[in-house]
Amino acid sequence: MGLILSVQCPVSPDRPNTPRPIRSVQGPGPISYYSMYGHVEKLAHEIKKGAESVEGVEVKLWQVPETLPDEILAKMGAPSKSDVPVITPNELTEADGIIFGFPTRFGMMAAQFKAFFDSTGGLWRTQALAGKPAGLFFSTGSQGGGQETTALTAITQLTHHGMMFVPIGYTFGAGMFEMEQIKGGSPYGAGTFAGDGSRQPSEIELGQAFHQGKCFAGITKKLKGTA
Repeated sequence: MGLILSVQCPVSPDRPNTPRPIRSVQGPGPISYYSMYGHVEKLAHEIKKGAESVEGVEVKLWQVPETLPDEILAKMGAPSKSDVPVITPNELTEADGIIFGFPTRFGMMAAQFKAFFDSTGGLWRTQALAGKPAGLFFSTGSQGGGQETTALTAITQLTHHGMMFVPIGYTFGAGMFEMEQIKGGSPYGAGTFAGDGSRQPSEIELGQAFHQGKCFAGITKKLKGTA
């Protein structure tokens, strides 16, 4: 499942000239993701919690459309999709900031998420997403499976849309230097290792995801002028 996290920041009452968000009533910022076996989705929920820990920030989770037929997914042992709503490209324009999440396929994002990005040509043509902050998170099957290359190859999508990539850098502190246990993630964003599918995100990986959401929401508020 690919995931889109949409972050929506409120208009500060002491800044009356600040433009009002496009979606003035519901106003969520999105986390948009694709997750076949649930690993990315678990990270997404933690990122959402982290972002919503910042005062005034609303977040909404979205899935991107599945491209594989049900019979193929069944043969691959993929569980049923959750009830997280499926996003359409135009809904990206309603967010103040967006976090994209996906599993890795040969060092880059899964085809399902690439297909979604390919469907945003109309937004690219008008540069409707230009200037919006964007973050990334991911899941790989192994330690050498693309924790950084997946982010690096995904940044091209953000660049062509004119979005501003917001990495976490080393702001997770000592957690970035953890050597006693296996830990996914990188300065580019939160991450986890799925292994054969049975391994689930660890506490430190979930902690990094929460941290990413909190940091991203704070930066989005500053860029919006509401911090």
